[in-house]
Amino acid sequence: MAIATNDIVTAPAPTEKVGFLRRLVAFIIDAVLLAIINQILTSAFYAGDAIAAAGINSLLNIAYLIGMWAFAGGQTLGMKALGMKVVKTDGTPVTVLTALLRYVGLIISFFVLFLGVIWIAFDKDKQGWHDKIASTYVVRA
Repeated sequence: MAIATNDIVTAPAPTEKVGFLRRLVAFIIDAVLLAIINQILTSAFYAGDAIAAAGINSLLNIAYLIGMWAFAGGQTLGMKALGMKVVKTDGTPVTVLTALLRYVGLIISFFVLFLGVIWIAFDKDKQGWHDKIASTYVVRA
């Protein structure tokens, strides 16, 4: 006699959240890489005119962050180098919608004198405003 069960398999909740300084270093790595790529594109296609290239450079930055969070295991290259990733608060992978919300939250966090990202250093769950908006954590990979 077989007994049917309805076991639901969920991802384990993330345990070790990453703090402000490590996340800052990963962001700087990504920013430097994007700046190099943006400069190459600006020089190649816009004769060095940064204002003319601003639109395409912005699109590249948005595509990079959202794409890496949603399709590369929640890791940008900077995050991968430092052994961390973005996950939803329930431990599941980030979706495109979650990545988009996180990006919008990051812009908001920057516009308010960086208070939204500095918040990571003081929050018990090590979440910035962008993490809270998107319901994400940055954890060790």
